[in-house]
Amino acid sequence: MVLFRRLLGDVLRAQRMRRGMTLREVSAEARVSLGYISEIERGQKEASSELLASLCSALDLPLSVVLREVSDLVALEESLAATSTEEVVANAA
Repeated sequence: MVLFRRLLGDVLRAQRMRRGMTLREVSAEARVSLGYISEIERGQKEASSELLASLCSALDLPLSVVLREVSDLVALEESLAATSTEEVVANAA
């Protein structure tokens, strides 16, 4: 099963690192605790829409870009899961 929060965390971490920002810098800019951002990046916590907007603002990144990247990753994981299922069914026949 695809976990949206895990993929969102992966995208946020990758974007933060591309910008050369530390968790501390994003935390200060977004006014969100460093620990909470870390948990979001690791897919352990859900980000509210308000929190996600703050993080995107701190990263100087449009929300639409983050959501598009997450959507692409969801589609990729779904495709890989469907291919694996088809292979199992084909091998069983």
